[in-house]
Amino acid sequence: MRFLVVRAASKEAMPVAERDMTRLLRQRHRLADGVDNDFTIRNLTALVTTAAGTTRSMSLMLGAIASISLLVGGIGIMNIMLVSVTERTREIGIRCALGARAGDIRLQFLLEALALALVGCLLGVFLGAGGALLASAVARIAVVVTLSSVILAFLVAGGVGIFFGFYPAHKAALLKPMDALRYQ
Repeated sequence: MRFLVVRAASKEAMPVAERDMTRLLRQRHRLADGVDNDFTIRNLTALVTTAAGTTRSMSLMLGAIASISLLVGGIGIMNIMLVSVTERTREIGIRCALGARAGDIRLQFLLEALALALVGCLLGVFLGAGGALLASAVARIAVVVTLSSVILAFLVAGGVGIFFGFYPAHKAALLKPMDALRYQ
């Protein structure tokens, strides 16, 4: 079995080159009309197009998985913060009685939600970078973790923490001092 590599002068010349090569090979192989080719001509442009489509599909799938993970993580942060507000109701009442404004309480709980999200992001970046290094070593492929992707991860995690932490923080800020101090 022999392989020949032929390059066309331009992308537009590919169909003409394929047709001419097919005609020449059929003539050299002495194939009569109506007889199937005993050779194969492959156009790598189709392979590149297929690879690009596969890459696009994988990117969409990974984006969907990441979006679901962010949503689940955000709901987890919100639930943890709601439990924290409930458990710390007396503390919130004491802070309000001592002069803390609603904005101070809201800021405290937003910062806690942000810290929770950023710690989760830090763990995720370490696990992701470790997994990339492991995949690189095992599969012997080049895997690159860029600084921009790490910064983007922290920005997205911060946004998720603030977005999903706002409702618990707002709920804590709306507590009335007297009701909060009576809470058992």
